[in-house]
Formats: sequence, C-alpha cells, structure tokens
Amino acid sequence: MFHACSLANIIMINFGGMKKYLSLFLFILLAVAANAKIVPAKLFQDGMVLQRGKTIKVWGTASPRESFVVSIGKNNVGVVADENGRWHALLPKMKAGGPYILYIGDVEIKDVLVGDVWLCSGQSNMDVMVSRVYPQYTTDIDNYSNDKIRLFRAEQRSYVDNAIHDVTTLGWRKANKKDAWNFSALGYYLARKMFERTHVPQGIICNSWGGTPIEAWVSRDSLQSDYPLLCNRTALYSHEYVEAQRKANNIVTESWNKALDKGDKGLLEHWASCEYNDAAWAEHNQFSRSWSTFKGQPVVGAVWVRQHIKVDAAHAGKEALLNLGTLYDMDYAYVNGKQVGVTYYQYPPRRYNVPAGLLHEGDNVVAIRFITKQGAPSFTHGKKYQLEFTDGSTIKLNETWKSNIGCMMPPLRTMDVSTQNLPYVLYNSMLLPLAPYSVAGVVWYQGESNAGNPDDYLPMLRKLKGSWRALWNDAAMPFAIVQLANFMEPSEKPQYSGWAGVREAQRLSTVEDNRSELAVALDLGEWNDIHPLRKREVAERVALSLRRMVYGDKVELSPQVVSAKREGDKVVLLFDQPLQQCEAVGEMELAGGDGKYLNVAAAVSGKQVVVTIPENFSPSSVRYAWKNNPSRANIRGAKSNLPASSFQMKLQ
Repeated sequence: MFHACSLANIIMINFGGMKKYLSLFLFILLAVAANAKIVPAKLFQDGMVLQRGKTIKVWGTASPRESFVVSIGKNNVGVVADENGRWHALLPKMKAGGPYILYIGDVEIKDVLVGDVWLCSGQSNMDVMVSRVYPQYTTDIDNYSNDKIRLFRAEQRSYVDNAIHDVTTLGWRKANKKDAWNFSALGYYLARKMFERTHVPQGIICNSWGGTPIEAWVSRDSLQSDYPLLCNRTALYSHEYVEAQRKANNIVTESWNKALDKGDKGLLEHWASCEYNDAAWAEHNQFSRSWSTFKGQPVVGAVWVRQHIKVDAAHAGKEALLNLGTLYDMDYAYVNGKQVGVTYYQYPPRRYNVPAGLLHEGDNVVAIRFITKQGAPSFTHGKKYQLEFTDGSTIKLNETWKSNIGCMMPPLRTMDVSTQNLPYVLYNSMLLPLAPYSVAGVVWYQGESNAGNPDDYLPMLRKLKGSWRALWNDAAMPFAIVQLANFMEPSEKPQYSGWAGVREAQRLSTVEDNRSELAVALDLGEWNDIHPLRKREVAERVALSLRRMVYGDKVELSPQVVSAKREGDKVVLLFDQPLQQCEAVGEMELAGGDGKYLNVAAAVSGKQVVVTIPENFSPSSVRYAWKNNPSRANIRGAKSNLPASSFQMKLQ
C-alpha cells in the first residue's frame, strides 16, 4: 500500500495547479489498488547517500505493469514497471542535506543523505581493509566516528554466462571503527578527506577484487574488436564446466588435506606442545632456505618450526599479540601448545592474540606449522617477529628456529577456474548492477596483475574508462588513477620493469584525458609487501586529484614531466611546477640508439631537471624511476612535497 506520508508529500493544496495534482492523485489510487510487491535495487537501503547536483536514478523490480510513486522530500515521480517487472525512476537534482525518507511505493528507505558519492574499484590494494592498516593509525581510527560518512561494499560475485542485475551486500555502514573494520582502508580515508573539504555527506561504494586483471572490468563490446581471443577464452567457461571443475578441485583438495593431516608427524606427536623434546631438531636461520628444502628441493606439505623464549615475571600471564610478519603460504601458530591463529594464504599480516594466562614465567614455546601446496615455506624479510604487550613493551623472537618436516606431499594440482579473472566477467557481475547510480567520480587502483604484460595496459585503461563512462552515460566522469607503489628489492642498475611499464601507462592515461588525474604512490610502498599499509597517505593524494577535477580546487598534485630536449651536452627536462632543489637526482637514466639505459647524473633547477650527457654518448631517450622499487627517486614538488611520477620519453 502507498505510504500515507508519501501521499502527504504529493497531494498539496494548490488550486492553481489542481489539474496536475488531480491526475497524480488518480495515478496514486491505481497504485494503491494494485498493492504489488515492489523491490528496489539493493543499493537503495537505509543509511544510503545520494549524489547531490545530479539526477537521482532509482530502479528495481515489481509486478509487470505495476504503477506506483517514488518520492523524496518535495520531489516525486510516477513509475510503471515494464512487462518484465523492471522499472526506473528519475528524480530531480537535490542539494546536499538530509536525512530524508525515500518512498518507493510502500517501501520506506530511511536516514537517506544527499552529498557526494565515490565509486572505488580495482584489485587487492583497494580491498585492503581498515583492520589491516590499523597498527599504522591506531589512535586515529579509535577516535574517529562520523555519521555523515556512509560505506557500501558490493560483495564479490563472478558469473560468466549472464550479466547480474543486482548486487549482494550487507548494506550501508557508518564511519566508525566497528562498522568500517572490514571496509576498504583507502575508501574509508578518502571519505574522511573529502568530508573535511566539503562538510557534506560522503558515500563510498567499494567494488573491488584482489588479484583481478584490468580486462575483467572492461565490457565485452569494448574488448571484442582488439582482443577477440580474450573474449573467446571467457566463452569457453560455461556454467556447467566451471561447476564441474570446482567440484573436482574441491575433491582433490579435500583428499590432499586429509592425506597431509593423517601423515603429519607434528600433529601425531604434538610438536606444538611445551613438553615435546625438540633437542634433536636442527637449528636454522629463518631466512635461510635450508629448513624448507629436502635434498635441494622445496618441501611441499607441512614443515614445523619451534623456538623457546624467556618470559619474565612482569610479562607472565599478560595478554599479548604475536606478530609473525607475513609467511608463505598457510600457517597455524601455537603458543605453549595452544593454537592462537591460522591464516590460509600468504599476504595478510600475522597478528595473533595470545590470551591472558597462556604465557608463564620462564621457558615458553612458539611453534608454527607451515603448509605449502606448491612451493617452499618461508618467512618475509624486514617484518616484525615479536610478542607485543598492551603497555608497549615487546619480546623479540630470535631469527634462529628449530625445524622438522612433518609430512612431504606432492604438489596440489588443480585447474584454475577463477572466473573473476576472465575478461569482462566483473564488468557484468559487479559493475553493471551499480549503474546508473549517480556518482561524483571513480577511483581506480589496479595494475599489479597486469605487470607481466604492461604494453596492453594503456589501451585497456582507455577501454575501461570509455566503457564505464558509456554505462553511466557520462562522458566527463572523473577518474582518479592510483599509480602502482614501489615494490620488491631495490636495484642500483637499470632494469626491465613491468611495474614501471604499468606506471607509465597510468601516467599517459591521465596526460591524454583531462578528466583523469594521477595519484602517485612511488614513495608509499614496501619492498617486501605487495600490499603496503600507508593507505591514509594514498587517500590524501587521491583526494587532491578529485578536488582538482570535481571541485576545481587549485591544488598541487605530483610533478609531471612536460618535455625532454637535448641542449648541447645536457638533456633538459621541463616539469609542470617548481621542484625542490636537488643537486643529485637519483634514478635518472639515458639510452642511446641501441635502447640500453645507463645511470646518469642530474640536478634540479626551478622547474627543470638538467641531465648530464656522458662523453661520447648520443642519447635517444630518457627515463626516471623506471624500476620495480626506485628507492633513490627524489624529485619532489616545491610546494606540494609530492613525488614526481616515473616516466620514459624520447628526446626532442
């Protein structure tokens, strides 16, 4: 039944427009009489944020040919579902404000705000949750709560056969520690920065999926002309094949796990317990390969490591956090024989709670059961391995562990049916259901999965932006592109880098498109972690990009090279803004006619970087920070203090 409050919003005493209101009143009576089930799309839930200054688009399902009214505030529109029961409503633009009630027939959606909405998408670095970055920003996250920031997570789904018409979600959540805990850290901090700038409600829609390539997010129509083989590959994954293969994978995985557990001497002999005598075990440094190999080959299966730690009276019985960095691949962690944590894959930081009463004065045992299905287990260099107590004190673990092989297994062989990685699948499954919900702009943080073939990334990024803008019918839809952060071991020598190739594609994409801006993160990565934790700083740079594009703010972004010219025995690089003075620029390289690069000296002068050409050398191109981890990159904006983007250019 049509809600009385909605009726009151529409039937107003206005004799000058009596004919208009009488017609609408008759429409309402028809809607009340039909009284069918009306189901809005799942984006439309209590606590939602609607985009200010743009037409409000509402849609969903109902009985075929069902008629009803959609209204919010003083705005209303009559709707008739089509023969398939689908309907769309367009409401006029609104200014920021609220809360409102959105009436959709007899459905009431409460606590609706109007402000700015941002669509955040990509792969795992967009996925990284507030919970993972929490140790970086503990007090900041603990003390922040804002009812005017709302967070919406589209759950991950990937269907090959058909486009999906709606999302799966837990609904809109508010920006407090509890509700934001499992939400994108970048999205959470972006909302906070944009609220600081605008003081209007902020909505973040996050639809991302770790490990996915860019082509999964591009429409089939856009890919078909240039990448027909990719599209045909997806067509091979019928629903029947995928389900059959997943069932087969589950069967072989279950058999592998049962055989492992049955044969693991560590489980049978209780190697995690304090009482177990490990005197005969060999000792190894955790970063050596000796403990994780057998006759020179990686141990697949279960390997156990143990170490004894001394706990003094002041820490005995106290609650603690066992920090084990990151481990490859799966692990069970034990303290004094009690399991304190388990992680099923390599990337999450291991931060395991040790309950009060478990640690005792004197000798204690920390044990880890490593499980790998394809290769040797390992610790990660440069991470913290220690017990951390609530008073801030720590007991560091030793790098020396005793180790023993629990069970050796053959590698687990399964057929990959990760349909989320197939071309256009996520466009159909996760993007289409969100359109045409009005948004202020898009944040795209992806590229790690395409570093193996960087030459295709620029055309793919063009297709992605084009297909998304077409889907939203908004040719000027703003895109903030997060450039890949530094990662892997630094190198002093020039190197081929697929990561640098993707960064260059991201840079060029923003150079050619005045509705795109680049958020450079070259200095925010971690050499030993593909998921760096400084997401607040990344969000701050994304916010600057959006402020420039969406609000027209005169803000400085990262310096961008404009031109590269040879002038006598120098190469002069011109940038778009003044740079910080620097007499010794790092990571600058020149190439000759053979295309081979060498390190060269360079210095900053105002907006220019002047590169010295070595004697008897004829350069053809120049590049900067062209490495996986350009650790010596030091060109920064004079005002912004932001790092310059990496680049590669032919000389004029």
